[in-house]
Amino acid sequence: MAARPRIGVTGTARRWSPGWWSTALALRLVGATPERISVHHKPSGKPLDALVIGGGDDISPEHYHGDLREKVKADPERDLLEIRWIERALREGLPLLGICRGAQLINVVLGGDLHMDIGPLRRKTYNRPGLLPTKQVFVESGTLLGELTGKSKLRVNSLHHQAINRLGNGLRVVGRDLDDFVQAVEGTNDQQVVGVQWHPEYLLYLPSHLALFRWLVRAGRA
Repeated sequence: MAARPRIGVTGTARRWSPGWWSTALALRLVGATPERISVHHKPSGKPLDALVIGGGDDISPEHYHGDLREKVKADPERDLLEIRWIERALREGLPLLGICRGAQLINVVLGGDLHMDIGPLRRKTYNRPGLLPTKQVFVESGTLLGELTGKSKLRVNSLHHQAINRLGNGLRVVGRDLDDFVQAVEGTNDQQVVGVQWHPEYLLYLPSHLALFRWLVRAGRA
């Protein structure tokens, strides 16, 4: 039997981390071995086959020339750790799945920037956070995301107040919401990158969201 791919999962170092436990469950369900990586969880040193950059606090604005006067809930140590891991994944060709903050940080590492607060910019949707799939994402046709989910319109959850603004190098937008904010990106070259603004780890009961983790496992095996 083929070995289970080992997939690194970055995130908060807090002991109670629903994002980590949910992502680890998702990866185990689709045949992978998750490895937790944070400022307090050192990597084992075993080779990784793919990487998840998880959700969490805001990204420090210094990393994308944002307004340093703006109030943000940042985690500078985590920023630096995850930036190094994203750079390593891009350099080594590891498949990458970015979740919420993770998608934003991949975009920043690739030279893009962010809307620091989308709340005042919304016109057609509310910005209230929630774990249930109450919001819509319109998926571009002919994309990996569309192929994986089998849908042109996804129901998603939402916990963010920041979003991708200017796109990073080597990325394309493959999903937007009703207010036209970026909700999903993909790599445009041979690098296997998918970034989503929602939290698929909390929607494992929906096949279209578990499919993202299935893709990462397949990509890691390949």
